[in-house]
Amino acid sequence: MNQLITKVALVTGAARRIGAETVRTLHSSGFNVIIHYRNSVSEATQLANELNSKRKHSAEIIQLDLLTTSSISDLAKSCIAIWGRIDVLINNASAFYPTEMGAIREEDWDILLGSNLKAPLFLSQALARELVKSKGCIINMVDIHADRPLKNYMVYSLARAGLVSLTRSLARELGPDVRCNGIAPGAILWPEEPHNDAGQDKVINKTALKRMGEPSDIAKMVLFLVTNANYITGQIITIDGGRTLSN
Repeated sequence: MNQLITKVALVTGAARRIGAETVRTLHSSGFNVIIHYRNSVSEATQLANELNSKRKHSAEIIQLDLLTTSSISDLAKSCIAIWGRIDVLINNASAFYPTEMGAIREEDWDILLGSNLKAPLFLSQALARELVKSKGCIINMVDIHADRPLKNYMVYSLARAGLVSLTRSLARELGPDVRCNGIAPGAILWPEEPHNDAGQDKVINKTALKRMGEPSDIAKMVLFLVTNANYITGQIITIDGGRTLSN
């Protein structure tokens, strides 16, 4: 990090889980961080307080339901106004739930495509000029199921496939000034909906490493792509313990 410039990272869906770990990792590497949240105000506030206790005025929170597309431009302006710059955008916020064939509603399409594809597009667009100015980067959190659709999760899987395509398109559109890459996690954290132990064991047994990953595995890759990957763009980095090697 340039000692004369404190770079700024905006992470969406950052109050909890992988988003929060990513924020902590970037902050510990010298970034100021903007913690976006939708409903998790207490978790976002607690995380910001934790980070500000380590380095004053280095973390801020901002709220928006990213499905409200008309407000995304205002969100971007508010984020830029905090420290006068944005260097890194991490599109991490996501909706995830099953949509069985025959019971898919238009509402499911709007929620899953809106959170996983539409919001990253419009937020990237809203921040593009600032990211070009700072020679920054975008990282999209995708999913191994973009390439290997998950049964009964058709709308989610196709939304993630769209995000993969968006990642590559942004790399073309915003290059050479802005790099854009994606990270595709495998078994890192279980969804918050109930899962049985047998199903979890089955997933783990399909990995080459026979174990789950950790949120820190994703956060460390984010940090690498942000700080040490100046000639990498338009790529999807899979972090799944070898899960995609299994039939």
